[in-house]
Amino acid sequence: MRTAYLDTLYDLAKKDQNVISLVADNGLIVYDDFRRDFPDRYFNFGISEGNMVSAAAGMASCGKIPFCYTISAFLAYRSYEFIRDDVCFQNQNVKIVGIGSGIAYSTLGPSHHATEDIGLLYSLPNLTVFSPGSPMDVRNIINAAYKIDGPVYVRLGTNKEAEIYSKEYDFKVGKAEVISEGNDISIIVTGSIIADVLEAVKRLEEKGIHARVINVHTLKPFDKECVIRAANETKSVYTVEEHTTVGGFGSIVADVLAESGVAVKFRKIGLDGCFAKGYGTPGEVKEMNQLDAESIYNIIWEREGKRDGLY
Repeated sequence: MRTAYLDTLYDLAKKDQNVISLVADNGLIVYDDFRRDFPDRYFNFGISEGNMVSAAAGMASCGKIPFCYTISAFLAYRSYEFIRDDVCFQNQNVKIVGIGSGIAYSTLGPSHHATEDIGLLYSLPNLTVFSPGSPMDVRNIINAAYKIDGPVYVRLGTNKEAEIYSKEYDFKVGKAEVISEGNDISIIVTGSIIADVLEAVKRLEEKGIHARVINVHTLKPFDKECVIRAANETKSVYTVEEHTTVGGFGSIVADVLAESGVAVKFRKIGLDGCFAKGYGTPGEVKEMNQLDAESIYNIIWEREGKRDGLY
């Protein structure tokens, strides 16, 4: 995802001199091309994320299009007041791009995990929120963010996410993508954990459970119609997120279902109101926290298999 972001940002900067890159003590190697070719549009603020966001708001007020980039946890948590007051309250054209969503920085522990950022930033007025599932999503989202005249938050993984699309698709802001069709259950997912969901779905198919997988790359504005349609057309709805289930993606879907009045069996899969435990590779930490493909499969199979007498 990081490479997809940097390549797209570079292309935008080539065609528009108002595109500016701001970083906070990171990106010294990955930003080499941008820094070399656009030295007057690259600013490193050091470990000063709040100042970076505030400066970006000032730049935006002068007609520039600043893209702020650093680790998601530091952007969402440390800079929250500046995002709220200087960017969203003023409705400034600032793009806030966090790297390392979920537990991507798995060896560094909860201080570097972005597992509460959706709950924190989703509530802010004027802010468009994106959560890409793959590199292709990232390219589409950054191009869309550039065109949006207002605040945007993008939560990226790192740089080793699998591509979930085999070809280009009709990307639309605020419209979810149905990745696979199925009429038994719906699995609604956001972020790069969709790759684990798709692995789990393969095993469910072998057991006779056909899942509709929906990739929600835009959290705000949210595609309520897609969720309601899935609830009406399948027996159960599951949400999967690399994030706390308290006030996170699953809570957004739960609100939609409750307000729609649709009666459907519903289960949130994610961090159950806790910080992620353990250290290791992203795959190892996912497994420790029951967020890997095997765990997702087991949670759904135990519930659906028992209900349908297949277990």
